[in-house]
Amino acid sequence: MHKAKVAVLISGHGSNMAALLYAAKHPACPYEVVLVASNNPQAPGLALAAAEGVPIFAHSHKGLNRADFDALIDGELRKAGAEYVALAGYMRLLSPEFVAGWEGRMLNVHPSLLPQYKGLDTHQRAIDAGDRHGGCSIHIVTADLDDGPVLGQTQVAILPGDTAESLAARTLFAEHQLYPRVLADFVTRERSPDWLLDQVRRRALALPRSDEGMSHGMSSFGIEKGKKFAYFTQDHHGDGNVALLVKTSAPEEQAMLIDSDPDLYYRPAYLGPAGWVGIRLDLGEVDWDLVENRLQRSWRTVAPKKLTALLDAADQF
Repeated sequence: MHKAKVAVLISGHGSNMAALLYAAKHPACPYEVVLVASNNPQAPGLALAAAEGVPIFAHSHKGLNRADFDALIDGELRKAGAEYVALAGYMRLLSPEFVAGWEGRMLNVHPSLLPQYKGLDTHQRAIDAGDRHGGCSIHIVTADLDDGPVLGQTQVAILPGDTAESLAARTLFAEHQLYPRVLADFVTRERSPDWLLDQVRRRALALPRSDEGMSHGMSSFGIEKGKKFAYFTQDHHGDGNVALLVKTSAPEEQAMLIDSDPDLYYRPAYLGPAGWVGIRLDLGEVDWDLVENRLQRSWRTVAPKKLTALLDAADQF
């Protein structure tokens, strides 16, 4: 089983890092922790990670501007082969360049039910407001503080007499339960057929006059309920593949593509003799630029000239 490579950033004790690390020890966990990094060389969590055999990196941010320090951390993440970043008590505001470099691949844990109580002092603010529940959230990191899409939340009851400290301690238990589950779901979503179909659908339906239907037991995309230019297949005819099927210009192009990368391209059982080619979407990270290009090429093979002229005109801008 492919395991996604995750780097964890901490500034202190790293209890959420520990929760992620120990969850990763289970054979069925879809991720592994490949690096624990910190802006605080004295962070206690570093010793724990090292004792568990996880590579560590630490460098003080003092004396460096934000962009330069983040570039240093970014270099270590990429050297470790990280595919995702999990912030776990990392007490640094991130530079726009760093956030952009990990767009859609960096998560954070926040001790409130977002969008409530962004920033600091979340527990006291919930108590002062008379809320019945506090809680925690896991969200995708964006340029705006604590503002990215929320992937999961857990409510934590506020008890009579609770202080910020007592509520924080119970909320930490909830964070330790929530974060590993959400991270596991997140790193596997790009292999989910439903997610992959959504990505294909968005690109196919962006083409002029395209629509979606079912054909040959597969989700299909055509032009004005006419000729088909793409199919999304999941284990069709028992081939075990999750793939996009598109038309080629000729059998020679189909053969050329398969010869160029036989792991990525294949000749589908039913439509292959008619010149269609399969593009595997279940091999790991998908080249969505390539998918978009092949969808456009396939669309052009079946579209009437009046529509291809529209696309040609749009391409000039």
